Amino acid sequence: MTNWPGDSAVFPFCIPLIKKFEGFRAAPYKDSAGIPTIGYGTILYPAGKAVTMTDKPVTEADATGFLSYQMSLKSKAIGPMLQKLASLHQAAAMLSLTYNIGTAAFQSSTVLKKFNTGDIQAAAAAFLMWDKATVDGQRVVIEGLHNRRLAEQAIFLTAD
Repeated sequence: MTNWPGDSAVFPFCIPLIKKFEGFRAAPYKDSAGIPTIGYGTILYPAGKAVTMTDKPVTEADATGFLSYQMSLKSKAIGPMLQKLASLHQAAAMLSLTYNIGTAAFQSSTVLKKFNTGDIQAAAAAFLMWDKATVDGQRVVIEGLHNRRLAEQAIFLTAD
């Protein structure tokens, strides 16, 4: 038995959250950490090619497809990491975090460690550990990341 509630159940909670905080941009841009990005926070296309600043613009439909593809990959990766059954809201919040920080970072995160021990309040608090980025060689709190983590935290703590 899996501890992941299923993509078709989780995605409706997660997609609007990611779209809200990523925002849509048709043309390539550099994110707050300087990484070439397109659409709704896409840094790798489905074929695995990295986004470059010289890529052609994408449609909103393409961007949503890229987002769904990445969410599917990430949910398949993080589902087996969960040692407790995640609610829909918990799964959506953790998937949103993973979409933003990457699977490897999520795997070593305090969010996951505390979730797996059943300490839901500590897991929720740990979302705020991920509100920084390296800018000009310094780790700094990014307002948009901080707001996103607060939203993920609130969703994580919402009962189904």
